Amino acid sequence: MPYEIYFATGNPDKFREAKEIFGKNAAGMPLNHFQFAHREIRSDSLEEIAREAVSAAHAQLGRPVFVEDSGLFIDALNGFPGTYSAWVQGKLGNRGLLKLLESEPDRAARFEACIAFNDGKTTRIFHGACNGTIAEKEHGRGGFGYDPIFVPKGESSTFAENIELKNKYSHRYKSLLALISYLKI
Repeated sequence: MPYEIYFATGNPDKFREAKEIFGKNAAGMPLNHFQFAHREIRSDSLEEIAREAVSAAHAQLGRPVFVEDSGLFIDALNGFPGTYSAWVQGKLGNRGLLKLLESEPDRAARFEACIAFNDGKTTRIFHGACNGTIAEKEHGRGGFGYDPIFVPKGESSTFAENIELKNKYSHRYKSLLALISYLKI
């Protein structure tokens, strides 16, 4: 095991999800939680946000650490909410976002994730994406955030209806697998 790895996040759902993915895919490499309260920069770039946050997290912790920033990008809304997804979720919620799309036939969307990992020597970036559509209404009780309205491409269930879909296709899953692969080298 090359590192004792920390995930810097203030979101317990993200940590729980990441810990499960590490447990299944990074045998012998435990994931630790670093409770991270950080005023993130405003940018239209997930990578820029993640790079700045991981620098701050490493400065506070002094150990190998990663952060993850993600967003829901809806084509008909010119990529909105994008990097402002958490803020929009808090202000409008899923129902408010569905209201914005009420008469919109184009429901194409994608989740994107960017992980920035800092070991004190270098910062590495890992990306993940999941294409899909926005459902007409909320479905399911699993997951969190936009999971009840996001249907991955080629599927008929939302992430919230079938958490195994999320574990198989999600943007976060893909970016975490890339990080784990790097750490195993």
